[in-house]
Amino acid sequence: MLRFLFLAISVFFLFPKVHSQGCCSGGSGSPIAGGASQGVLQDRQVEIAANYQYSSTNKFYVNDRDTVSMFDNLSSNYLYFRLAYGVTKNLTMSVEAGYFLNKTQIGINRIDTFASSGIADLILFPRYDILNRTTETRRTEITLGLGLKIPLGKYDDSTVVYTNPTTGKKYYTTSPPTVQPTNGSNDFIFYGFFYRGFPLKNFSLFSNIIYIRKGWNPLGQKFGDYASVGFFASQTFFKKLGLTLQVKGEWIDSMQYDKNVDMLAIYNIDVTSTGGRKIFFVPQLSFSHNNFTIYALSEIPLYQYLNGTQVASQHQVTAGISYRFNAYKSKIKKSNAGESYMCPMKCEGGGSNESGKCSVCHMDLIKQ
Repeated sequence: MLRFLFLAISVFFLFPKVHSQGCCSGGSGSPIAGGASQGVLQDRQVEIAANYQYSSTNKFYVNDRDTVSMFDNLSSNYLYFRLAYGVTKNLTMSVEAGYFLNKTQIGINRIDTFASSGIADLILFPRYDILNRTTETRRTEITLGLGLKIPLGKYDDSTVVYTNPTTGKKYYTTSPPTVQPTNGSNDFIFYGFFYRGFPLKNFSLFSNIIYIRKGWNPLGQKFGDYASVGFFASQTFFKKLGLTLQVKGEWIDSMQYDKNVDMLAIYNIDVTSTGGRKIFFVPQLSFSHNNFTIYALSEIPLYQYLNGTQVASQHQVTAGISYRFNAYKSKIKKSNAGESYMCPMKCEGGGSNESGKCSVCHMDLIKQ
């Protein structure tokens, strides 16, 4: 699973004469909730998946040191959807999208509150298997992907900061990036996945790498490029219960901006307080039955180094469900003499296909 991070905050005050400090935020992380630790689907296999992600923090860091908080809480409730299809046995195409039920920033002693909701981004994400080798004791897979993130939601939403008690006239300011549903730029996603499985032991090791090349948005902002590397170890118990442990490192570049735009005065963004690096420990539990899988995970920050003064990661949990099915009915391989074959691992729900390999573990079928 892809992770959504909040890397900064902008603090707004009611009157323009008060000096305010801000930092960048929201769209700086990965738009893929729940991670993207996956290879490709089987030929003409369909996956429908959805997950819910909750994030909350009130911590601020100066570099790698805890410092005084500049708000009471920053939180979000995020829904993420994925529809994927195995075009061939090596190529999978997925369409993914996110929706914020809310993104809310509550000021110190509730002096102010900024909030928004709505659709975030659309992601087109093809992946291709460049290597897939399977023996009785080992399976190796390498997958590459190239995606495009298209912003659909608001990136320049405004909030009322003052209402004249005499005239009733309202004064607006652009909301902090932390509560915008999207960063407003078209971004490219580069993805790599390596898998080494040991079917006889129900154990696997895998890793992924994600690099997101951020574009410029119409406000003259370019949020920092994002990169993450994850290392996973997974064990299956009772053929249905899975435990996965992950260590993930993340890096975010500093923000760039149009030199003719005063980011601090107009958007309350201090560009020197953008970018940084983090390390997380991510435990995950999953349960599979037939074609359904449900899972839950939590990101636990182990180390954070943030440029300048920024909001730090604190609490994040994700829960989701996935359903996979074949778009056509496969047939058990039979010889001219009418002999039937089966998977040596007896994969539940996997069945077999006409290629002579199990549709789940890809091992050669054996004669019954």
